[in-house]
Amino acid sequence: MTRAGPSIVIIGAGQAGARAAEALRAAGHAGAVTLIGAEAHPPYERPQLSKEMLLKTDAVPAFVRSAPDWATLGVDLVTGAEIADGDIERGHVAAKDGRVFGFDKLMFATGTVPRRLPALEAGPIPVHYLRTIDDACALRRGFVPGARIVAVGGGVIGLEAAAAAVAQGARATVIEAAPRLLARALPEVVAGFLRRRHEQAGVEFHFGQVPVGANAQGVVLADGRVVPADLIVVGVGVDPVVGLAERLGLAGGQGIKVDAHGRTELPHIFAAGDVALQWSRCHDRWTRIETWANAQNQAIAAARTMAGQDSPYGDPPWFWSDQYDVNLQVLGDAVADDLVLRGDVEAGRFTLIALRAGEVVGAVTVNAARDMAALRRIVAGRQRPARADLENPAFDLRRAAAPK
Repeated sequence: MTRAGPSIVIIGAGQAGARAAEALRAAGHAGAVTLIGAEAHPPYERPQLSKEMLLKTDAVPAFVRSAPDWATLGVDLVTGAEIADGDIERGHVAAKDGRVFGFDKLMFATGTVPRRLPALEAGPIPVHYLRTIDDACALRRGFVPGARIVAVGGGVIGLEAAAAAVAQGARATVIEAAPRLLARALPEVVAGFLRRRHEQAGVEFHFGQVPVGANAQGVVLADGRVVPADLIVVGVGVDPVVGLAERLGLAGGQGIKVDAHGRTELPHIFAAGDVALQWSRCHDRWTRIETWANAQNQAIAAARTMAGQDSPYGDPPWFWSDQYDVNLQVLGDAVADDLVLRGDVEAGRFTLIALRAGEVVGAVTVNAARDMAALRRIVAGRQRPARADLENPAFDLRRAAAPK
């Protein structure tokens, strides 16, 4: 079927690419839309990989849409195709298998890949990373009662994996190179709370340590100690997939820089999701925002702009994590120097609010979802509530969130 209007190709069929394709049609784009993914699976959302997919032995992947539904929407979904080359001036990209896809506008939604640890991979113990459905299924099969699971990296992935392993009767150890957990994302009081909750569940920690290899007994640390292991899961950060973008003339580095509309420095070329380098007002710097909400909403805004409806995006970064009975939510820049504590840390229900020059620029809530709902509006609205109100646990934050 021939369609009138510009042809759009989206490279990357993850959440960002999928939501962009949907948004193009919702915005009335009548031209061809081709959504190209390297995985064999149709698009799906990634939070489930470290949550339901690891916690439930009978969990099945939740896809954004079925393959027939993509066709009904008028989106040409191409799976199992890795785009290896292209020509911006001629308007086409080519897959490794030789297929060529022409475009008038192009979006990079290529996401990230986990950083690998070859020294561990060279050993006899299975090493897992967590990026795809296949990764999650393979990891889940190893979470059996009595299994010794070692998580390298005390970030969200490592901690969620440890919690899921313990929930299924395995034993878990976390190795973290920094002196504490999540130093770049969470204030120390929250990191300490999480550590204690994991230790209550039986998780062991090794801080200030890096693995240098593995043998038949386990993971070998730099100080010579060996941590017993039957399975290793690595979560030590990710790198943006920018190789093709760089070959086509875009600056890569820490990501593909975009404006508030998702536009890159090249005409008719856009980027969305984890690969996009965006200006964060909350952090006061350029950064990649590796969250579910950004992958969805920034991609939708960029797609609307591609369809001719200029749609700037500037939502504060936000993500969540569920570990045991703890619901953790993080908003904006949560590690600013000026912090206000609400609630009771020991009781496991509290909120930390981050201020910069009186403006609320971030927050962390632990089992306090109601506070977070209000704080998301406060940060988005650049509100400056009275400090005494923020410090008062009886003060309803929804009053501060109301438009002035």
